[in-house]
Amino acid sequence: MASTRSLELVVPGMHCAGCIGKVERGLKALPGVTTARANLSTKRVTVAWDGDGLDQGRVVDAVRQLGFEATPFQAGAARERQREELRELVRALAVAAFASMNIMLLAVAVWAGLAEDMDVATRTMFYWIQAIIAIPTVAYSGRPFYRSALRALRAKSLNMDVPISLAVILTPLVSVMEVIREEEHAYFDGAVMLLFFLLIGRVLERVVRTEAWGAAENLLSLQATEAQLMEADGRVRSVPAAELAAGMTVLVAAGARVPADGTVAEGSSDIDLSLVTGESVPETAGVGTHVYAGTLNLTGPLTVTVTARPEDSLLADLIRLMEAAEQNRSRYVQVADRLSRIYAPAVHILAAVTFTGWLLLGQGWHDALMAAVAVLIITCPCALGLAMPVVQVTAIGRLLKMGIVVKAADALERLSSVDTLVFDKTGTLTVGQPALANRADIPDAQLALAAALARASRHPLSRAVVVAAASLPLPAALADVREQPGFGLEGQLDGQTVRLGSADWTGAPDTPVDGPHLWLRLGDAAPLLFTFHDRLREDAREVFARLKASGREVILLSGDRSAVVAQAAAELGVDRWLAEVKPADKAGVIARLSAEGHRVLMVGDGLNDAPALKAAQGSMSPASAADIAQRAADVVFQGAKLRPVEVTLSMARAAHRRAIENFGLAIGYNVIAVPLAMLGHVTPLIAAIAMSSSSIIVVINALGLKWRRL
Repeated sequence: MASTRSLELVVPGMHCAGCIGKVERGLKALPGVTTARANLSTKRVTVAWDGDGLDQGRVVDAVRQLGFEATPFQAGAARERQREELRELVRALAVAAFASMNIMLLAVAVWAGLAEDMDVATRTMFYWIQAIIAIPTVAYSGRPFYRSALRALRAKSLNMDVPISLAVILTPLVSVMEVIREEEHAYFDGAVMLLFFLLIGRVLERVVRTEAWGAAENLLSLQATEAQLMEADGRVRSVPAAELAAGMTVLVAAGARVPADGTVAEGSSDIDLSLVTGESVPETAGVGTHVYAGTLNLTGPLTVTVTARPEDSLLADLIRLMEAAEQNRSRYVQVADRLSRIYAPAVHILAAVTFTGWLLLGQGWHDALMAAVAVLIITCPCALGLAMPVVQVTAIGRLLKMGIVVKAADALERLSSVDTLVFDKTGTLTVGQPALANRADIPDAQLALAAALARASRHPLSRAVVVAAASLPLPAALADVREQPGFGLEGQLDGQTVRLGSADWTGAPDTPVDGPHLWLRLGDAAPLLFTFHDRLREDAREVFARLKASGREVILLSGDRSAVVAQAAAELGVDRWLAEVKPADKAGVIARLSAEGHRVLMVGDGLNDAPALKAAQGSMSPASAADIAQRAADVVFQGAKLRPVEVTLSMARAAHRRAIENFGLAIGYNVIAVPLAMLGHVTPLIAAIAMSSSSIIVVINALGLKWRRL
């Protein structure tokens, strides 16, 4: 069997959906390539192929032949390269801004309509001074566009920077010829202002994408780069966090981040778990507490036994999920891709038609050329290229900050039309952790005795007993505690045998008990019953009430007994519920609802929920869900509350509206602007302002999602 190989590249020249499409199509054409995914926010491309027919060099060369620079990804080098690109853009913008201000001082007379009143010598002198400022500015500040255009032309292809470069270069050249001929008008101010506005758009694009994807990028900064490894002889040495492996022991000082997922072996401290739970209130961690990579140790030193390598940690999974989310394409982004793909040939055709049409109408070549240049500028597809991706990454980034991980970009699109929600019960509506239900019936002494036994076990019911007795002093005389798997715990207290476990193990009467339970027996005394229940998530009732008030139907679906499900439905105010549903039948229920015309969101956490999660239009799972359920779900939410379901649906609808609005803005701009430019009603300067303004408008509209109340 052929082996599968993969490579991650940095491709800094990708600026729009058309660039992504070109790179992906070019790589997929290589023999053996199975996957080629470009990520516009991080400027990275992931390529996978089967067999030995390709190697890293051939893949890199293929990208370069498409007109893009490409280098293998290295985290530090990639971030430095991105920072240097942004610095170069800012320097170019600063030069263009300075030149624009000075040229505008000279152009005031022309703009005020006084050019006709100037003598030819004075006007020509003003124009030559503008040329001395403009030509070096165009040469320096236009370099980012020229390099991109040259790479595309060398690859015998076109990109959006080709017509931009033509417009930027042609405008001052035509103006020089106009000055030599002592004509009345020149456009040096237009050339420099064009560059100024283009660079504003390019810098804003870079900054906005970084900001919109900031939540995912911030996760990278949470990864500890070093760890304090404890040797067998007790010595501590600093090692790269990437070298950690399961079973190693690390020391985490107060104020340091946990370098890898692990379990506390010694110490007690407050841990900032907002990364995992979404809650800002720190939680106490002691011996046996599981801690996660990237969480912050606040108050005291901890000794942690590593349970997973950093690349297998929860934090690493979140980063991978976020990057995978953007690499997926929603239907809207696919449409934008197709439209951007035809941009370059279409704009050159429109410019040529404009130039030819003006000449055929008897206009001079100067007016024809200015109209064609205006068309080249005004048809830049930046607004269309930004319209959908910025909505997408802004919405996903906002949700991540709230502890909600969107695994598929088209998930929000699908969730925007949900009208029916189907909830599993155990572990989804409930917290999945049993609690002692009959505490009032158990004396403190018996509860403390049971807890003294239970603390030796990791069984969920044993942990619930320990939690219930947290405030009680435990008997110190209990000895010889051992666990009998499948039965319970046993120990000795003052010569008497103490048992905590099943009815058979403790000799309890064979009477039916509803729900999970344990029995405690000391010596020959009568056994004492401990019953347990799984608590509803604390905000479940309020969330269900709001979901129903919004017009959505809520259904409870569970494999539990009818009595248990009926009780939960009554507590939640749910009218429609199904109990004792077999795993294979859950997907059938979803299919029937879909066949009836309902758009269904399934929320579940168990192994038996995975088929139903895949069958629904959209799906969500809590972070405590089984691995297979998390893989099947479109969205995974952190924390012990149910409000993330409501928040995600609200964000999905808001993102859908913004996507439609941005499409309308981007297409409407071109429908209005292009004919005006072709008819000669738009100068190159006005075209530059209009083009940049359209991009800024769609970006600002998308960024409104960052502050929208959910």
